[in-house]
Amino acid sequence: MNIVPLATTQAKNDPILNIVIFGAFVAVTLFIVIRASRNNKTAADYYAAGRSFSGPQNGFAIAGDYLSAASFLGICGAIAVNGYDGFLYSIGFLVAWLVALLLVAELMRNTGKFTMADVLSFRLKQRPVRMAAAITTLAVCFFYLLAQMSGAGGLVSLLLGIDNEIGQSAVIAVVGVLMILYVLIGGMKGTTWVQIVKAVLLIAGAIAMTIWVLALHGFSLNTLLERAVEASPQGEKILGPGLQYGANPLDFLSLGMALVLGTAGLPHVLMRFYTVPTAKEARRSVVWAIWLIGLFYLLTLVLGYGAGALVGAETILGAPGGVNSAAPLLAQALGGPILMGFISAVAFATILAVVAGLTITAAASFAHDIYANVIKRGKNGDGAADPNGEVRVARRTVVVIGILAIVGGIGAQGQNIAFLVALAFAVAASANLPTILYSLFWRRFNTRGAVWSMYGGLIAAIGLIIVSPVFSGSETAMIPGIDISIFPLNNPGIVSIPLGFLLGWLGTITARAPESRALAAEMEVRSLTGFGAEKAVEH
Repeated sequence: MNIVPLATTQAKNDPILNIVIFGAFVAVTLFIVIRASRNNKTAADYYAAGRSFSGPQNGFAIAGDYLSAASFLGICGAIAVNGYDGFLYSIGFLVAWLVALLLVAELMRNTGKFTMADVLSFRLKQRPVRMAAAITTLAVCFFYLLAQMSGAGGLVSLLLGIDNEIGQSAVIAVVGVLMILYVLIGGMKGTTWVQIVKAVLLIAGAIAMTIWVLALHGFSLNTLLERAVEASPQGEKILGPGLQYGANPLDFLSLGMALVLGTAGLPHVLMRFYTVPTAKEARRSVVWAIWLIGLFYLLTLVLGYGAGALVGAETILGAPGGVNSAAPLLAQALGGPILMGFISAVAFATILAVVAGLTITAAASFAHDIYANVIKRGKNGDGAADPNGEVRVARRTVVVIGILAIVGGIGAQGQNIAFLVALAFAVAASANLPTILYSLFWRRFNTRGAVWSMYGGLIAAIGLIIVSPVFSGSETAMIPGIDISIFPLNNPGIVSIPLGFLLGWLGTITARAPESRALAAEMEVRSLTGFGAEKAVEH
């Protein structure tokens, strides 16, 4: 079994080939987006793809949206370096998806129209709840977007041999411009097709590499694990728990809470359920998504240990991009520059697909919730907003978000971006999920409870991250030059998530004014049966 040394790995890398493969992918997906954009005529077309996708198609799109660069690059690297503790991410993400499906996905699809705020404001006061929901949505999308954009710079530094800040900044700008084009031209329909293409490529590439790795080890998982143990400086420790989280189990518990519960509150994932025509198709898309996502996370076990065995943890950590380079380096060890170029294009596609989904979610939230239902409703007093004007505002918002993402991604270069991902999940779990569950399952829940829960969860998550070790006080912190860390954990979930639920309950029981019982009953019927789900929310 040949371990590929770093020097050989770098020598074999072919930046020109990688650029050609990137260019081919961009050309194909842009063609698809332009074709898809020809039917974008209404707000429903732009936000929800005219509800025209079938269950299997939407299942692939959900997988494409959910399996981010962290899932592909980060988990493979975490398993290669930390073994069992790295695989806990795969388990956490998959369990998180089941929680999202069982508790919120279909109920939200039946109740809402375009955005998460449609559900949260269904039976409550429109303006304060929509504003709070839009702010938490924009916060989650922006932090997640920054992590993806800044991660693109590190990835391309490995793939294209660009090792200076100017070159990486140019790459981030290119990713941002492509993202703006995809969403501006194609809307949700174009974005969905990009996600479908990306999911097919990602899962096909992962299956091919998994079979290749197993073939090199006689299709024996035991043999693969033995080789990984031999190649690891940690030895047999990579097969058991505690290598990464043994020193502070509370840290892993907090991170696990944020991952498992935060996924059920991620707006860009929940928005995917508005693109199918019926509740039946929503259920079919759920089944397809579970199989595809579950299959992929099982494959990461082989890919991660395969990278550890064939490339080596020290080589991975020493490469540009660190642990995120495990999957591309494994591809190069298996199939040379061509396979590495393909896997690199898949990773690039992963980033593009996810940032496009985040961007259209953020744009829809601003245009539909803030512009149409807060600004225009308050200005006109009749609750009516011009749908064409709403879409125009959404398109302008896409450009603004794209520019902010480019600037933020360039500014975050070389920083610890783990806190951005942690913050996105923590905000989703602390601010969005309590309000979603209370809205769907607690008839007494009211406007004060919703507002307290969303703003309280948002402030708590951001505040605790700022005073945590991932923000300051260590060499790997975002701002290593200062030390204001007083919160001992890297993720605030263990505190901010229960606080979000507590504030929602406290706000509800202290409010005197009762909410509409008729709307509460209507929401319960609609969420459980899907009756009236195709109608706009008009009240």
